[in-house]
Amino acid sequence: MAAICAKLWETPGVARRCISFSVGCLNSKDGEPAKFKPPPKPVIVDESKVHSAERRFLSPEFIPPRQRTNPFKFYLERKDMLQRRKVVNIPEFYVGSILAVSTADSYASGKRSTFVGICIQRSGRGLGATFKLRNIIEGQGIEICYELYNPLINEIKVLKLEKRLDDNLMYLRDALPEYSTVDVNMKPVPLSVNDEVPVNKMKVRMKPRPWSKRWEHPKFNIQGINFDLYLKERDKERMEKWHMPWREFDMMKEYDTSNIEKEIWAELKNEELKNKTLKS
Repeated sequence: MAAICAKLWETPGVARRCISFSVGCLNSKDGEPAKFKPPPKPVIVDESKVHSAERRFLSPEFIPPRQRTNPFKFYLERKDMLQRRKVVNIPEFYVGSILAVSTADSYASGKRSTFVGICIQRSGRGLGATFKLRNIIEGQGIEICYELYNPLINEIKVLKLEKRLDDNLMYLRDALPEYSTVDVNMKPVPLSVNDEVPVNKMKVRMKPRPWSKRWEHPKFNIQGINFDLYLKERDKERMEKWHMPWREFDMMKEYDTSNIEKEIWAELKNEELKNKTLKS
């Protein structure tokens, strides 16, 4: 480039103009312009969303019951629960999620049996936490209640992570079979880590009455059933008598777990620090 400029300058009869060829910075080694490096893209972190690895410790069984008598008992149970979670991955799931649970079974082929179903109930606290799966197999409703921290459980796989309008789906026993039927060969439905858990707002269709329980009673607070399709006028009048509008304003029923959750988070962080120091 410098040689071309010199020839143009020395050639007679050629109009001399200063032309700038400076497109980029010249390297001192080879004289070629440096390659353009775009600035790094900004990383946007949504702190309002909890990472899935941390979200699994917020399972309801970690929160002790309201009328607990001995907090030290639940502290020891939480340590055992964390030790169990190091052996078996207990994923995040809710009532309404579809799970596949594999357990050790000496009578099954391969010494292992797997059951696929929809989670209809989660109950219990601490090491006594349980969850119940339901499925319709060959026209027969089958339910299995698992202990969450049972050492016989080999694997808990979430096939479809979702919530329902209700925290208890026991009324699926009185619903039509298609609402409890799950394909045993179902493949997992992917869900991004940063996505919120979807809420299935489906309303189920019930079998003809009578039902196993009076699901229309306000104490159940069922949102997944359209009772206008099944109740008569006298039943609706009875529901009005059962209705207690003051219950939503009852402050004694509220259970503030914010302080307890902070203590549990502190315990979990201390446990993680101990594990890191032991590994190092």
